[in-house]
Amino acid sequence: MPSVMLSAVLEEEADLYEAFPPHVDPSGITILTDSPPGKKAPLKTYEEIQPLIQQSRKRDLKLIIRENSWPINSPIRASLWPALCRQHQHGKSMLDGFYWDMVTQVFGTVELPDKPIMLPPFVEATHCLGYHLTRKGRAVADRVVSVLGYACPDITYSPSLYPITAALLHFMPEEECYHCMASLVASKEKMFITQTKLLNEVTWKTVMQIAKKHAKSAAQHLLRLSGAIGPERIYADWQWWILAALPFPHLVRVLDCYFHEGLKVFYRVALAILILFHKHSTNQNSEWYAEATKNGVDHAIDKFCRNMPASPTKLLRTAFSIRALSSQYISRVFIKTEMTLKSKQVITGNRLVRSRSSDNLPTSQSQVNIQMMSHTLTIRELFTLWSWLPVRITMYQPVLLYTTEEHGCSLTTFYVRVEHHEPTLLMIKTCNNEVFGAYCSTRWFERNQKDERGNRQAYFGTGETFLFSLHPVRAKYPWVGCAAENNDGDSKTTHASSLFMAADNTMITIGGEDGQAIWMDENIRYGKTDRCSTFNNPPLCPSGDFEIRVLEVYGFAGA
Repeated sequence: MPSVMLSAVLEEEADLYEAFPPHVDPSGITILTDSPPGKKAPLKTYEEIQPLIQQSRKRDLKLIIRENSWPINSPIRASLWPALCRQHQHGKSMLDGFYWDMVTQVFGTVELPDKPIMLPPFVEATHCLGYHLTRKGRAVADRVVSVLGYACPDITYSPSLYPITAALLHFMPEEECYHCMASLVASKEKMFITQTKLLNEVTWKTVMQIAKKHAKSAAQHLLRLSGAIGPERIYADWQWWILAALPFPHLVRVLDCYFHEGLKVFYRVALAILILFHKHSTNQNSEWYAEATKNGVDHAIDKFCRNMPASPTKLLRTAFSIRALSSQYISRVFIKTEMTLKSKQVITGNRLVRSRSSDNLPTSQSQVNIQMMSHTLTIRELFTLWSWLPVRITMYQPVLLYTTEEHGCSLTTFYVRVEHHEPTLLMIKTCNNEVFGAYCSTRWFERNQKDERGNRQAYFGTGETFLFSLHPVRAKYPWVGCAAENNDGDSKTTHASSLFMAADNTMITIGGEDGQAIWMDENIRYGKTDRCSTFNNPPLCPSGDFEIRVLEVYGFAGA
């Protein structure tokens, strides 16, 4: 290789490494060039764009960002992305040092901890995408997201928040990243990041609706290929086509536009992906048709995105050339979908419908209730659990009383919302995706009852209480006294085997003697499970200790 060419290559590599902060590993980042030099006008610099931001010339700015395909190692994003995010700031700007004060308040130090940082419950562990962050970079992302969770307690479910944080960190330091995310989360004029489970569902249903009208052929093609699984499951993953599957240079170009225009950019890009997938998979001899037929259209779209045949510019031009897809139209579809889902929640949450079936199965209304409310239960698991409930309880509709996703992690809140209901169903999903819980026969308010001597009762409850496990093992663990009663009518059981429920201001316990079947701390974050004499159960998760991802508590309306 001639020395001039070699020096040019080395200079380009040096630029690549200098373009990113030290918590990014650029060795896996590919630089794409959309077209040969000289065919387009020179790319705009930040100095040329800055006046448009300062003068709020949003339309001019929008067109420039859409058309200027800056390479991924361009230094412009270190200035451009923070400036774009600051446009959406709501209220007073944060003072310098605010973030580090928050870090000190939350963690006690500004040093990165050696142990993994516990992420807020609104994060989905399976979607904590780090892209090209180093191990230290991932820890920085964890810290930014944790401080956001502390500062924004109203966020209850936001799977896209972590990947967007990680993407920002590729082009800026930690404090700047936090300020950007805080601006996006608090934005009033435009939506960037959904923050509840309901709004997350609204987004994919919105994509499905606008695809039927504005990418009609592609939507019909997807419907034909989806087969038995149905298109809903495909659309439910729409954000991950962009955030998880697109090559990183494509994602960064999408984010250039997203940080200015909001979530509507993701909607358009999702439709562009469907249009391009349709184009490349219509022919039954095509690679993508074969992939969809063999492995399912969901896997085919994911693989198609990872091997995106269009350049970032072509992808964006496809997205922005969809005609008559206005922001007002998207907003109308979004609001209508949101109102429909909210009205369903109100109806299913408050109406008591007696089961007309005599086969001890949940009514269709119960199924709707659970599916609308639950972060843990599938229909199959619901049927299994329903078959274990006392028959009289299956007559009533489940009502979600408390969930860490909506009500926070607080034992005080738990008692306020739950303690006067009888019976209750506790459902725990751990950070390792184990699902287990207990049917609790007695009000949690009983923890305050006193005996003849004026002392609080340590344990309370009845033999109807039972434990269960749904994943990875399906099993019911009834009170050992039930087995004793079934053996020749002998109902003698020791006091130790009748330790059902216990609670105070520091913990909740179910089961006792020789161990506790379920124990949770006052912050409803950590717990442990052991074999206990009350239910003669094995530990409900393999390690014995668990971190709570979601706790849900159900009552039964009218019971």
